[in-house]
Amino acid sequence: MSLTDQARQLVDRVVENNSWRQRECFNLIPSENTPSLLVKAMEISDPSGRYAEHRTMKGKEIYFYQGIDFIRDIEEAAREAMCTYFGCPRAEMRAISGQMANEVVFKAVTAFKNRKRSEGEPWRRIKSVMNNDLTKGGHLSSQPMGALFNYVEFREDGKENVTNFPIQKENLYKIDTDALGDILHKAKPELIIFGKSMFIYREPVAFVHDIVKDWDPRPVIIYDMAHVLGLYGAFQEPFSEGADIVTGSTHKTFFGPQRGIIASNIEKKTPLSKLWIDIKSRVFPGSTSNHHLGTLLALLMATHEMNAFKDEYQAEVIRNAKAWAKALKQAGLDVQGDPADGYTETHQVLLRVSEQGPGHEIARRLEENNIVCNYQALPDDESFLVSSGLRTGVSEMTRFGMRAADFEPLAGFFAECVLHNKNVREEVAAYRRKFSTMQYCLPMAEAAELTARVLVSVFPNSDYAKTFAENLSKLV
Repeated sequence: MSLTDQARQLVDRVVENNSWRQRECFNLIPSENTPSLLVKAMEISDPSGRYAEHRTMKGKEIYFYQGIDFIRDIEEAAREAMCTYFGCPRAEMRAISGQMANEVVFKAVTAFKNRKRSEGEPWRRIKSVMNNDLTKGGHLSSQPMGALFNYVEFREDGKENVTNFPIQKENLYKIDTDALGDILHKAKPELIIFGKSMFIYREPVAFVHDIVKDWDPRPVIIYDMAHVLGLYGAFQEPFSEGADIVTGSTHKTFFGPQRGIIASNIEKKTPLSKLWIDIKSRVFPGSTSNHHLGTLLALLMATHEMNAFKDEYQAEVIRNAKAWAKALKQAGLDVQGDPADGYTETHQVLLRVSEQGPGHEIARRLEENNIVCNYQALPDDESFLVSSGLRTGVSEMTRFGMRAADFEPLAGFFAECVLHNKNVREEVAAYRRKFSTMQYCLPMAEAAELTARVLVSVFPNSDYAKTFAENLSKLV
């Protein structure tokens, strides 16, 4: 097969997939989102093939490549924009995923805890960690099998010294604060990790901070907000509650490119000030070399969008999630969570479908009917590998213009498929086409004009690029 044939075959499949996911499907996977046209244009710009390694040495930022003045300014602008979003003084922009962001912090905490070791004293791991159990919704990257691997000490029984937050018996999705105080005092964690991937309620950050704030040394508190990063403030504001560090990925509720972020409210000349130094060194040279400069540029654009539309977008996402949960319940589905809370406080809505079949089979059936979500093990399932539930999220479809009332017809299609195994593929595709204009970004006409300028600049000697750019502007 010639290169031309290979290219055409690949493009055919790409176009088919783009059409399906962007025009015919309701994308309800909570960990996904679609970046705007202009954010995507940033990703293919010149920095996507460049390097800009740098580190702080003797109080000065040293760059090890030339031709980086532009991207240096972009990284600083992105840092400032992200600090504005969080209302915090520090942000580290070079992690390229949420998992990497967590691992950087775990490495840094380990280094920080070893700063005062005596000469000849062996390097030690973090003595004790507290986190959310994987089977109760905890994020994989915060587990010993994930990014925590190699950074926590072992108990006498050979298992990592990790204690899970207790959960309520009456609501398996909430932490039991009545039991948590005693467990904290017994476990004496050096590191406390909040955050989940099955995430419908706030975490008790202030409750825990009030208990540990006078410990000497006080545990480091981090909040992995990967799933709810785009809801910072409207859902929960960990820094105001006592968290030291927020990590996350930038492509879920935060509608940017696929990257990671580490933010902190650690101030200079405080007991944790050197932890931030360790975080910066563990990013580079500890974890990255090239930190994907095209997506960094895209993240700056996405953060500008988020800062411009934060209040409106966040309120709509939470309103839509509650409407989606209510509509699913009225359609006869087993929605998880407390109805008094509207079943959710985030973008996620969880369902139990075990009476209809295994979660993975129901998720596949929905996919075949143009509704894309993911199967999920619920807290009372035998293991993480057994799934009696589905995990859905409304953030991406909110971005495509869906409002609370729009989720009721979708819940009807969803229920017909799950409860009655009805084929609703064509009806779903027709309904999806009503929601094709992206919101919470520049209007398409304005974005297309700017995107056209970017494309022409990427291929300055190509008449084809200029023609494409002109046609793109005309198209909208």
